[in-house]
Parts: sequence; structure tokens; C-alpha cells
Amino acid sequence: MNFLIVTGLSGAGKSMAVNALEDIGFFCIDNIPAGLLPRILDFAQQGENQLSRVAVVMDVRGLHSVAETKKALEALDEKQMPYDILFLDANDNTIRRRYKETRRVHPMTIAENIPIEEAISKEREILQPLRERAKYVIDTSMLSAAQNRERVCGLFLNKGQCAMSLSVVSFGFKYGLPQEADIVFDVRCLPNPFYVPELKNLTGMDQAVVDYVMAAPESQEFLRRIESFLEYALPLYVKEGKSQLMIAVGCTGGKHRSVTFARKIGEYCQKLGYQPSVQHRDAKRTM
Repeated sequence: MNFLIVTGLSGAGKSMAVNALEDIGFFCIDNIPAGLLPRILDFAQQGENQLSRVAVVMDVRGLHSVAETKKALEALDEKQMPYDILFLDANDNTIRRRYKETRRVHPMTIAENIPIEEAISKEREILQPLRERAKYVIDTSMLSAAQNRERVCGLFLNKGQCAMSLSVVSFGFKYGLPQEADIVFDVRCLPNPFYVPELKNLTGMDQAVVDYVMAAPESQEFLRRIESFLEYALPLYVKEGKSQLMIAVGCTGGKHRSVTFARKIGEYCQKLGYQPSVQHRDAKRTM
């Protein structure tokens, strides 16, 4: 049985992650009190109730202290049943903005009557033992709901050919680096379609932009060297036991060169036998 604990900051996207997991075949249970975790595991393993993929959500609604969090994990360890932890994170500013936009109230603000800044800080402290043991961590600060869903599905769907989940993300440096990036390629040194009037409002998803970027000899050589590096490095990450790897490709605005190269890198990784997901974080931004 695949047993997954989904946890993380309130407002970081756990609900979207659980919806995605349900859609790919997980039996999901939300808001599990710490003391019930071992019983849920027993139920999932029982006879006709035995389930192959189970995901349970644990957060500050059912955990009230660091000690309680550690006790819950110890109780689960005593069952000697393998499990993984998926931790959804986001920076404090993003959490505050999301609560403001949705006009919802942080659960610890309700339970303890404290300001949201204090609630977020205390929540991080309570959940830290889970984050330290998490096999998968997704920072959703710069992700849309759809991108969050795609990231979760990329981790838990169709990974048969390789034990390492691989994602390639294009981004704009002006909007900040993806916090989860393991490898970053900066393609701002290459010819920029932004300054070509007929290409300015297109993206690297358009063939005209791809043709312009890749027509430059330095672009072709840059891609060749990236491919050579990845051919050598990716098997080393797999051998080391890394479960997820993010390759981030950045240009100034995240629309032209980075999208072009992210697509090329994704295609090459697929030829190497991996199953990369390719996302374009900033390609649709208007500012």
C-alpha cells in the first residue's frame, strides 16, 4: 500500500493537492486528528477494506504542538509501515495575500484569537517535524492552482520508467527564482525576441519565436552543452536516490527564451527515458 501524509501551511494549496490525488486514484481523508493516524492505517490495511493508495491530510486542525506532531509520527513508525510525506509550503506574504483575497480566516487565528502573522509563525513551528521528514516539498508561492495540480500529478502519476520525478520550469528573473529549483540555467545571454516587434507579443510556444532563438549559433551551442551536462548528471541524481528534481530555465520576463529552452530540455530529457513535466510559470503574465 502507498500511504501518503499530505501536510503543510494553511493556505499553501493542500485542498488542491488532495483533489489532484483523488483524481489519480488515491483514497483521501481530510483533517485527521493526530491520535487517529495509526487507526486510519489499520483500517486501510484491513481485509476487504484494503486500499492500494491512501492519502491523509494532517495539519494544525489536528495538531496543536510540536510534541503532538512528533508523537503522531512515532506512533506511525511503530506500525513499521512505509509512508511518504508531501509538504505544501508558501512564503508568509503569499499566505497572507491568499487569506485576504478569499476573505477566509486562518484556523489558528480562530482557535487561539491571535493575529495571522503570529498564527503563520506558530503553524510553521508545529509542522516543522513533518517538513523535516518530507520526501516531497512543493513551494506554491508562485504557482497557480492549475500548476500546483500539475506538479502533484507529476509526482504521483506514471513514474514507472524512473524513480525520480523530473520537472522543467521556465521563469522570468524579474519575478524571482523558483524556490524549489535544483538546477538553474540562465539564458538571458541569448538573442532576445522581445526587441523584435513581430515577436514581442508572442511566446516560446510559438514556432516563430523558437526559430528566432535557435537560429543563433550561440543558442545551438548553449543547448548542446546543457544536453551534455544533463546526460551526465541526471543518472547521478537517480543513483543518489533523489525523488524529485526541478530544472529551472530563466530569462528576463519568462516568455521567450526560457520557454523555448524549457521545451527543448523537456524533449531531450524525454529522449533520455525520463518523463518530465514542463511548465511555463510566467509565460502568460501581462506585466
